[in-house]
Amino acid sequence: MSVVARARAPQETDDVLAGLRGTPKRLPCRLLYDERGAELFDQITGTDEYYPTRVELRLLDECLPRIAAEVGVAARVIEPGSGAGIKTKRLLRALDNPASYIAIDVAREALEYAAKVLQAEHPALDIHTIVGDFTRPFTLPAPRRPVGRTLVFFPGSTIGNFEPHDAVSFLGHLQRIAGPTGRLVLGADGTRDGSVLERAYNDRDGVTAAFNKNVLAHLNRTRGTTFDVDAFEHRAIWNARYSRVEMRLVPHRDQEVVLDGNVIRVAAGEPIVTEHSYKHDVAAIRGILHAAGWQVREVFTGKEQPMRLWLCEPRGV
Repeated sequence: MSVVARARAPQETDDVLAGLRGTPKRLPCRLLYDERGAELFDQITGTDEYYPTRVELRLLDECLPRIAAEVGVAARVIEPGSGAGIKTKRLLRALDNPASYIAIDVAREALEYAAKVLQAEHPALDIHTIVGDFTRPFTLPAPRRPVGRTLVFFPGSTIGNFEPHDAVSFLGHLQRIAGPTGRLVLGADGTRDGSVLERAYNDRDGVTAAFNKNVLAHLNRTRGTTFDVDAFEHRAIWNARYSRVEMRLVPHRDQEVVLDGNVIRVAAGEPIVTEHSYKHDVAAIRGILHAAGWQVREVFTGKEQPMRLWLCEPRGV
């Protein structure tokens, strides 16, 4: 197993400061996923209310034989935002003698632990880990054995956290990485039932609230900001007009926060947006994929909720 760290360090200053000065105030959603955030998100996926992981795992079990047949022998698998690797295990078991696996994630400890587990199960697999933000430039290690088709594995509906124009740019980047014979497996959530969504993002045990508030604790730890984390309340609402869940942090009293010598004033009741989670219907995802240079080969849809896995190839193939 080779462990590399070639992703550029996140350049937080400009977008964090600009976001806090904007209207409405915003923080980049990447800040949700430090080591602590990754731990809390893993807990979220096990809550009763959070359906996406549960539905997608069932869907994977149903469609992985078809995906494996499409990808073929000795695949090189690239997984941005690999996390704990639960879905990765299913994928690698289904593939025919995969040759290489490259995992990219900001949470170093979770990344390295998942890589060790996978290596024990697949001793011949050439595993590389890249510690960093997968939305920023990174260098892929050269394969150390012959590989077949490249498969980019991006499940979990993370694509919904991108603004639509950013989703096109990101998926276009993945298309260039995959190459002319590559394939993409993309997870996307099409659920539009507001009551289901608001329960999923406001679990009764408060795990999502802790996950959201960890953004402020993360900035206090890494940037020396002075947020009073306990003075903020987590809120997640369904905005049907824009087809997205909006996750916010709302203070119950005025605050003055210092960031790199700049004083940011946050009024009581003034929300800070930490994440948009778009719930794209079929037409929207097809449009995004087409604009990014992909064409759809097959779509697999969950039975419980319209979580979908999209199997794609580069356009023009």
